[in-house]
Amino acid sequence: MTSTHLFFIPAVLLAGVMIGYVLGGRAVRAELEKKRARLKE
Repeated sequence: MTSTHLFFIPAVLLAGVMIGYVLGGRAVRAELEKKRARLKE
């Protein structure tokens, strides 16, 4: 295991967590918007 792995692997994991957080947040906001639209009817 080279020293680049010590930086590359955590960077990739952190990028994956950030992407998941953003996409998950969008999904939650869309779901809340659907519920609000249903309640207004």
